[in-house]
Amino acid sequence: MSEIKPNDVVADSAADAGEEKDWAAAKAFFDNLKTKKPRPPKPRYAVTIAVSSRTLFNMTEERKIYEEEGLETYVAHHIAHENEPLRPGAAFPFVKALMTVNDKLRELYPDSEELFDIVLMTNNHAQVGVRLINSINHYDLTIERFCMTGGQSPIGYLKAYMTNLYLSKNSETVTEAIEEGIAAATMFNSDTQNQLCEDQLRVAFDGDAVLFSDESEIIVKKHGLDTFFEHEKEYENKPLAQGPLKCFLEALGKLQRKFYAKNERMNCPIRTFLVTARSAASSGARVLKTLRSWGLEIDEALFLAGAPKGPLLQKIRPHIFFDDQMFHIEGAQELGTISAHVPYGIGQKYHKGKLIEKPGSKN
Repeated sequence: MSEIKPNDVVADSAADAGEEKDWAAAKAFFDNLKTKKPRPPKPRYAVTIAVSSRTLFNMTEERKIYEEEGLETYVAHHIAHENEPLRPGAAFPFVKALMTVNDKLRELYPDSEELFDIVLMTNNHAQVGVRLINSINHYDLTIERFCMTGGQSPIGYLKAYMTNLYLSKNSETVTEAIEEGIAAATMFNSDTQNQLCEDQLRVAFDGDAVLFSDESEIIVKKHGLDTFFEHEKEYENKPLAQGPLKCFLEALGKLQRKFYAKNERMNCPIRTFLVTARSAASSGARVLKTLRSWGLEIDEALFLAGAPKGPLLQKIRPHIFFDDQMFHIEGAQELGTISAHVPYGIGQKYHKGKLIEKPGSKN
């Protein structure tokens, strides 16, 4: 571990003081301007959700133009249609629900900056930005921060924005984000969509390799269920290591507690669900004890013992469901659940419990 020198501490303190001064000056400037739109919170206090343009809006047709005719035609198409709003995409209902939570937080805490901050993080060319802005204004979305990277990786910007969750259509970028310690998932559209709650954000998580590490999943895949049950019983009181989305659940919990502090637990506009293939009696205790050791709550826990998740998710109607295994994502999609794949852990090497053989591999 490197030694922290006194001069380094002084420099950091000076930098923090300078940043606070800059924020104060910016706030004073905007406070003097009359506007009904609330200003974005400081990243250090906010729960920052970064969404790509293809998750926020349905850009399937535009993507086809890009792939078949190239970048210049793609950009020209957007410019020619920049006054036509793009259709809502997979993340659109989720973003609307985040805005609802913000409205209720501002009612209880008018001056607080502990809010969701939605950032449009796209590798689109800046010339496409006008159509994106027009679309956001058309739907009255509260998105003030844009980052258009012109084809470059957004990872560095995600870190600079202190991103708590990144949603994209690009699985490679999502994997890169997870490897850099950023909670991320690949969004998928559903042909049908369940009717969603309009006054409460509902977020559903798988457990292993999503909230928790894949250590238990490895045992299932390599040694079978009986060994897994024995292992979980033996280590019931040892918390599981954290997975890639633990920090996002933590951020949701931080905002939930703001409602609890105002005696609004029963009216909290955030509700979280654990939807796991684990069985409760054989392997559920370790999961619940792990959450307790982290100081985190989950509102509802469903242990399915291997049963399909789709029918239960259809009843929950989450704005987003996170899972590390594509066959669960596909099953949820078929029944109208907006789903997001977390490309993490040993599950990426398997499909429906069977090892995915790579071309040229030997048995």
